[in-house]
Amino acid sequence: QVQLVESGGGLVQAGGSLRLSCAASGRTFTNAIMGWFRQAPGKEREFVGNIRWSGASYYADSVKGRFTISRDNAKNTVYLQMNSLKPEDTAVYYCAASSAAWALYQHEYNYWGQGTQVTVSS
Repeated sequence: QVQLVESGGGLVQAGGSLRLSCAASGRTFTNAIMGWFRQAPGKEREFVGNIRWSGASYYADSVKGRFTISRDNAKNTVYLQMNSLKPEDTAVYYCAASSAAWALYQHEYNYWGQGTQVTVSS
């Protein structure tokens, strides 16, 4: 089993920044893809971005240029740096781990964290 714990959420004004962390423990995947998703009230969970073991990352168009995903493999931790935040970024943010070679969709991720709330005020 893999346990994922997110932290770093909170309330921020529009235009501000937050950095989320996701710490993995238990069984870890050397080549795991780590993803970030988010779910706004009344909406379905959506893909934010992911990062491979190599550090290569991929982002949804809605966050490209504003969000950056990084990982520290030695610490089994993944980060989501969020800049230029907008009220529409308000959501519960989840990290997830996949053992697949590539993973964009929720069903491709095997393990999920409990989520952390991010609220952006206007």
